[in-house]
Amino acid sequence: MGGDSSSFPLVAPNAHGAGSGSTFNMKKYWGNLSPWYSVPSADYGLPDASPLIPDGCTITQLHLLYRHGARYPTSDAAPAVFAEKIANATKKGFEVSHDLKFLADWTYKLGAELLTPFGRSQEFLLGLEHRQLYGDLLNNFTEQGTIPVFRTESQDRMVKTATNFAAGFFGVPEYMDEVNIEILVEAPNVNNSGAPYYVCPNAEDESKGYIGSTVAAIFAKDAFNATLARLNSQISGLEFDANDAISMLQLCSYETVALGYSSFCGLFSEEDFLNYEYYYDLEFYYNNGPGSPVSAAQGKGYLQEYVARFTHEYPEPYSALNETFDNSSTYFPLNQSIYADATHEVVVLDVLTAFNLSALFKGPPLSLAQNERRSAFSSSKVVPFATHFTTQVLECPAYQSTKQIRFMVNDAVLPINESYPGCEPNPHGLCSFDNVVSVLLKRIEEIDFNYDCHANYTAKAGVDYNGRAPRE
Repeated sequence: MGGDSSSFPLVAPNAHGAGSGSTFNMKKYWGNLSPWYSVPSADYGLPDASPLIPDGCTITQLHLLYRHGARYPTSDAAPAVFAEKIANATKKGFEVSHDLKFLADWTYKLGAELLTPFGRSQEFLLGLEHRQLYGDLLNNFTEQGTIPVFRTESQDRMVKTATNFAAGFFGVPEYMDEVNIEILVEAPNVNNSGAPYYVCPNAEDESKGYIGSTVAAIFAKDAFNATLARLNSQISGLEFDANDAISMLQLCSYETVALGYSSFCGLFSEEDFLNYEYYYDLEFYYNNGPGSPVSAAQGKGYLQEYVARFTHEYPEPYSALNETFDNSSTYFPLNQSIYADATHEVVVLDVLTAFNLSALFKGPPLSLAQNERRSAFSSSKVVPFATHFTTQVLECPAYQSTKQIRFMVNDAVLPINESYPGCEPNPHGLCSFDNVVSVLLKRIEEIDFNYDCHANYTAKAGVDYNGRAPRE
C-alpha cells in the first residue's frame, strides 16, 4: 500500500518559487499522469477504515479493475507537437535565459504509446501486493483443479500491463503456467467492455463525449498567464501560449515517469500545478464522470460483468459486452475467487460512474470559472497511472447479514450508504452483499446504453448527469 515511496525512483524538483523546506508534492497534482499513490479513506469520510480486511471478517472473493502503468505519450500528443515547435525554432535561431536555459540543447527523448520501465514496475508491484494480501484465495483454484482467467486488451501496453501484474502475482516464470491471460481485441466496431467507446458513437461526438476536453481547454486559456509572462520574458524568437503551458506541464509528467526527472517541472509554481490538476479534473469529470451523458453507458458492460460474477449468472446485453466471450465458462468463468481485469483510466472512471459511487464526486458539479477550483473530485486520486478499483466480498459473522461487500479506490475505502438505498453508515464501508447486488441490478436497468450512446440529444458542462444522457 505504501506512500510516496511508491514513486521511487522518480525525482521531482521543488515547484518554481518554493523554498527548500516545501512539502508540496507536485506528483500528486498531475491528474491521470500522476504516479499511483495510496489514498487515505479519511478523504472520503471513513477515517477509521483500512484497506486490510476488517477484524471478524474473512475474504471470499476479490474483484480488481486496474489501469496500465506509466506510459509514453501517444505519438500525436501535445509533448511531441511542442518538441517539433522547439526543433523548428532552433533551426531559425532562438535565445533562452534563466529558467529556460536548458531548452538550448533540449531534445525530445520519449517513446510513444508503450509502458515505461517505471510503468512496468508499477504493475509488477501491484501484482506482488495483491499476492501478499489475497494469495490465500488461490486455494479455491487448487481445489477446483483450475487456474484463473485474467483479462486485458490487445494494445501492447495493455498486454504488457497484464503480463507484469501476473509476473508479480505468481512469479517468473511461474505465471506462464498459473494463469490464463485473455486478450480482448480493442478495435473500432468490436464489442469490448474494456474499450466501450468503440461501440458508443456519442462517446466520439465532441458535444457529448468530449465536453470535458472542451471546458478544460477553456479553463487553461487564462490559468497560466503569470507563468507564461515570466517564461516569455526569457525567450526570443518564440512565444509560448496556454497550449504550450499544458504541453510543458505534460512534459514534466511524462519525462519524470519515463526518464526519472524533468527540467520542465521547475518552471511552474505550486499554483500552476493546482491549476494543472484542475484542468484534468474538469476533463475527466465531464468526459467520463457524472458530468458526462455517456459515461454510465460505457461503464455498463463492466458493471454487468461484476454482477454476473456476484450472482453466477451470465449477463444479458445491451451494452458494450462481447457476447462471444461473456457467455462461456472458458472465457468468462463465474466461479473464480480472484478476478483481475486491466483497462484504461477512462474506462475505470466510466465504471465508477456506472456503479454510482457518489462519494468520489461529492458536492455540486465542477465549476467552470477561473479561481473557483473545488477538490471533492481529484483525478490524480481516482485515475493515476496504475489506478485500481477493488471490490472485496467478505464473510462477517458479527453482522446479521453475514455476507458483506465493500469498494475501494487506490486503498481508500468508500462509503456507499448515501447512494445505495438500504446500506447503513458503516465505519468500514461494509454493506449487505444481497442489498448491494439488488441496487446494482436496478442501476443496470436504469442505464439505457442504446439511447445514451446513439440518440440525438443536447448536453452541456456544469451539470451532474449521473453519467446518463438527458431526456428531451
